[in-house]
Amino acid sequence: MFLINPYIYGSASSASGGTITTDGLYTIHTFNSSGTFIPTTSLTVEYLIVAGGGAGGRFYGGGGGGGGVLNDTGHAVTAQNYIITVGSGGDGLTETNGNDSVFDTLTAIGGGRGGNYLRTGATGGSGGGGSKVAGAGSGTGSQGFAGAVGTGNVSSNSAGGGGGGWGEVGGVTAYQTAGDGGDGSTNSITGSIITYAGGGGGGTDSRRTIGGGVGGAGGGGDGVGGVGGVGDDGTTNLGGGGGGGAGQSAYAGGPGGSGGSGVVIIRYLT
Repeated sequence: MFLINPYIYGSASSASGGTITTDGLYTIHTFNSSGTFIPTTSLTVEYLIVAGGGAGGRFYGGGGGGGGVLNDTGHAVTAQNYIITVGSGGDGLTETNGNDSVFDTLTAIGGGRGGNYLRTGATGGSGGGGSKVAGAGSGTGSQGFAGAVGTGNVSSNSAGGGGGGWGEVGGVTAYQTAGDGGDGSTNSITGSIITYAGGGGGGTDSRRTIGGGVGGAGGGGDGVGGVGGVGDDGTTNLGGGGGGGAGQSAYAGGPGGSGGSGVVIIRYLT
């Protein structure tokens, strides 16, 4: 795979925008941040649209859901400007959903934020995991799966559920052990097999230093245990959910990790 300078090799590409590479007979445009895709002629393209992952929750927080994903072939474009929006991940400090990614009329939904001890996980592309006994968020259609509920009571065994991923639901909790994030799924539109949109692992009670859930394959951040423990961030441009933070109250809780940003990839026969 190698980069093309479209200003030098004008005949090699039928469009501009993003980072342009080739793989065999295909030209590939990768947008790691928002931009504009500009075909110079009518084309039939394949696309992969990954939204930003949701943030993990705090206080034995649920893992953030992976960003929603859309991919298909046979999408027709014409010679005009197409605004590409690449969604950023949810903010771990303010516990927000991931942001949507958009190409043409197609919108991938941002991942749901993980729950905390006061509220449930949010619905998103993939749903955020729940905290303690609070519910988890649902996924959106075929874009991703639901998060898992958390467990706990007034004693020191609370744990957050894993955020959902593109490939599976979030992992459930066990005694004092948080749920793992749901795995994402693979895609080879770039010419390499890459896993996208894993859910974040849940966090545990701050009185426990073990049991933070492992982030799902595809950029999900790990959850954490321990006083003030901060969940890991999801991976940039994979749409992974953030890991859940630790803590049993607002006075001893660390924030969840932020979600990873998404990506938009378009390819067509050269």
